[in-house]
Amino acid sequence: MILPGSASQSLAAALADQLDEPLAVVETEHFADGEFKLRVPAAGGDLAIIVAATTSAEAHLELLQLQDLAREAFDEVVTVLPYMGYARQDKSFRDGEPVSARAVARALSASTDRVVAVNPHEPAIGDFFDVPFDVVDAAPRLAEPLPDLDDPLFLAPDEGAIGLAETVCDAYGDGSTDYFEKTRSYDTGDVTVEPSGTEPAGRTVVLVDDIVATGSTMSAAIGQLHERNVGEVYVTCLHPMFAANARSKLADAGVAGVWGTDTIERPASAVSVAPTLADYF
Repeated sequence: MILPGSASQSLAAALADQLDEPLAVVETEHFADGEFKLRVPAAGGDLAIIVAATTSAEAHLELLQLQDLAREAFDEVVTVLPYMGYARQDKSFRDGEPVSARAVARALSASTDRVVAVNPHEPAIGDFFDVPFDVVDAAPRLAEPLPDLDDPLFLAPDEGAIGLAETVCDAYGDGSTDYFEKTRSYDTGDVTVEPSGTEPAGRTVVLVDDIVATGSTMSAAIGQLHERNVGEVYVTCLHPMFAANARSKLADAGVAGVWGTDTIERPASAVSVAPTLADYF
């Protein structure tokens, strides 16, 4: 049985269809003091696959409740994290700070037999879990919504993410890759961001990233690319968080199209990772 978190209902339904598994209907009861309680009337069986992106504090608590009820009603529990909140807080940056990713991982390990994550920002967070932790790679699916492009340039936000751009480029079947390099002016202190070794002028550019959160870095990169007289600029990302006015920033910067996956369900979530997850199971 597939148990969906409220932030992952479409993905959970798609995975249930892929696996030909029943999809649970999760009921939620809210109380006057702000607490809530979940109920799955038909819970029970051999295997529960919980699909829950933890995009908020409430989503984290909801997942803990789903795990607890599944632990009691099913023989085996697998937790799928399409997007894991706090995964970028994988170390303490100043004295007196927690390692938030570790705290979350320990909590999520208590009532599950296995955790499956879709392209976590730092795969090393798997070491924080007390149960087996597997990563599935949905990056090739980012090539699917792209239109027909002639020799596009796939750009990663930095050198560490060049592998992501290469994966999408290979899946698309055409083009080349590069990454952005930051240069600071000694005279003014201004920072420019440009491809490290490729001349982008006249070319169509596809910006590839794992997460777009505020959109500030991405929109600045789009603006600087247009100053270099590139053709159209597209954005594709695994986890389209698009907090606050991020989508408006991209539009104002002159993006020609934006696509993400349904690891976080947003209007731009044009690509489902359900087939990738189904292959895992």
